[in-house]
Amino acid sequence: MEKQSATASPSKSSKAPVPDKPLPEITIFTDWCKRCGICVAFCPQQVLAMDENRQVLAKYPEKCIACHMCELRCPDFAITVKEPPETGHTSKGGQA
Repeated sequence: MEKQSATASPSKSSKAPVPDKPLPEITIFTDWCKRCGICVAFCPQQVLAMDENRQVLAKYPEKCIACHMCELRCPDFAITVKEPPETGHTSKGGQA
């Protein structure tokens, strides 16, 4: 099964400093995708796009807010969004 994963670090070339933060991991199972474009249409941050072959790709993964709209709307379960791990917090039981 073929899949694409996309994660990216914030752009270092922007004028305003961008704090380094973990980003959601977007996985597109290309073998399952029927290229309908529903995930692209429902993404509120325009993270997803379609290439010239109508293949879905995470064009701007740094803009992902992990709302899971693409994942929830995909009729073929061909996309998943894994939220980044929390940083700076202690786990249950008080251990870091």
